[in-house]
Amino acid sequence: MGARIARTGTGHDSRLWPVLLLLLLVVLAPTACLLWFMSRAIENERLAIRQKLEEAYRRDLAGVQLRIDQFWRDRAAALERLDRGEPSPQVFARVVGGSLADSVVCYDPQGQVVYPNAPVDRQTAETVPPAWDEARRLEFDAADPTAAAAAYAAIARETLDSTLAAWALQAEARCLVQSGRPEEAIGLIAGTLADAKYGQAVDTHGRLIVPNAELMALGLMPSPDDKRFTAMAERLRGRLEDYANSDMAASQRRFLMHELERLSPGKIRPALLAAEDLAARFAEAHPSPRHDPLLQPSQLPEVWQLGLPTPHLVALFRTETILSQTVSAMLEAGLSDDVSVGLWPPGSESPGKKTFYSLPAGRYLPGWQVTLALADDRLVDTAASARVALYAWTGLVVVATMTLVAGLIGSAFRRQLRMAQLKNDLVATVSHELKTPLSSMRLLVDTLLDEQSPDPSRTREYLELMARENTRLSRLIDNFLTFSRMSRNKYALQLADVRVEHVIDAAVEAMRERLEQPRCQFELNINGPLPVIAADADALATVLINLLDNACKYTGDEKQIRLQAGREDGTLAIAVSDNGIGLSRAAARKVFERFYQADRRLSRSAGGCGLGLSIVKYIVEAHGGSVHVSSPPGEGSTFTVRLPVE
Repeated sequence: MGARIARTGTGHDSRLWPVLLLLLLVVLAPTACLLWFMSRAIENERLAIRQKLEEAYRRDLAGVQLRIDQFWRDRAAALERLDRGEPSPQVFARVVGGSLADSVVCYDPQGQVVYPNAPVDRQTAETVPPAWDEARRLEFDAADPTAAAAAYAAIARETLDSTLAAWALQAEARCLVQSGRPEEAIGLIAGTLADAKYGQAVDTHGRLIVPNAELMALGLMPSPDDKRFTAMAERLRGRLEDYANSDMAASQRRFLMHELERLSPGKIRPALLAAEDLAARFAEAHPSPRHDPLLQPSQLPEVWQLGLPTPHLVALFRTETILSQTVSAMLEAGLSDDVSVGLWPPGSESPGKKTFYSLPAGRYLPGWQVTLALADDRLVDTAASARVALYAWTGLVVVATMTLVAGLIGSAFRRQLRMAQLKNDLVATVSHELKTPLSSMRLLVDTLLDEQSPDPSRTREYLELMARENTRLSRLIDNFLTFSRMSRNKYALQLADVRVEHVIDAAVEAMRERLEQPRCQFELNINGPLPVIAADADALATVLINLLDNACKYTGDEKQIRLQAGREDGTLAIAVSDNGIGLSRAAARKVFERFYQADRRLSRSAGGCGLGLSIVKYIVEAHGGSVHVSSPPGEGSTFTVRLPVE
């Protein structure tokens, strides 16, 4: 019994694999085609839903497009309505201050830039007096700033020309600083020079004198926290932001704005500084203006120009300004909450996968795209979910049906092949098992017949051998008949009250000859009186005989076999143990299967066809009992039968 650990005997029929492969192809090919058609149908359904949604939202997006055109038409009209006779600095201030554009550049009819402009060199209305030359000699040649300051002060008091007086006061303040009297210079600038009559005085380079002097005074003050600093800085900012009553050139204004911001960081920032810078950079980069009434890209990054033939303006817009103002106008179209709109300039990154539909932004924004995105980007999938679910369930049912049918067909083929294999095994096993004892008996008979004067002792020995072979043959035939009746459900038990001791005695008596062989130790242990049970005595004897026969066949030369019986946990337990090498875990699970033989080589030498234990299991379970094996490798095997006790 122990040698059954080696390997399974039935194996796998190689004829089964082509059948399984064919069934697999029969299932996989249609399933793949079905899944492909389903994917195409689902994709087409999504496209159809998307087209319906596009039709529904196209009108809304066209309305947004009209709002954009109207917004920029109104913006161009507002710029056209500017007073053509108004000074260009005032036009600049009105455009930027009214948020009509980020900046603006003004041109004359000949296309020359008139704003932002540069100062123009000019002379004073009155001839410079001789005292002026003396004062300059004291300042620069004699290096006497104190005397020069007094000379400049005298000129300012005596002259009737306000421009010359402003020159002299500016020079006096400069000399006071050189002579180490900055406070007197600050007082002069904040007092005398702050008079309104000097407001439009310019130097020989065309720059206003007073704003430059005030900037110098701010630089002389010790701290921006000084009250005088704040007052003068606010006054200077007022001059810089006064585009209506000032002849200040744009370049001077821009320089002073930057210096004022530098001297008072975070406190005072001229409002139009960014617009002045943008206009200056544009005028430098575009010597020849374009007056296309459309938003066109300029040579400045992220800056767009809108040209107006009258009144010869080029309005400048940053990209973020266009986006913010245009999107605000787009939102006035009254779209539903399910969608959102966006605006994308030409050359920018793609709006992305979330964009549902897009249109050109209109004639005033060539190359721009207005996009519509769904608030819930799963809306298309949600709308198509019912149809998709129907397709999916249909495909799933079809695939499941095909798989089930293929499985049933494969199972049927497998059963047929298995039955064919079992029949072949049965025929081969029966042929071998019947041939062996018959051949042995025929050989013994032929030997006896050939002897002229048979030896009585040898004759008896041969007859005993033939008796054993006959017993073996009878047992084998009984097993085949029992198996046949079991397979056809024709095996009927004759239940009666049976004393288990008698059944055990009958089985031991039937196996006595083999159990009493040399080098075989048999031990019988009956623990206490055994109960009377309702059973088929012959069937139970068959169970014990098969177990004892296996114990004899599947042990080595030194056999130790033990049969124990007794009550255990409310059942009758009968155990047959041997000293074989045991069974593996896998073999122990299959040992009760029909025709299973752990090692065919040992089975061929010991006899048997793998039916004994399957018959044991059938008979025991027919009595309402159970049988199991405990067979640790190397420690022998113990088969235990448990039968219910009434």
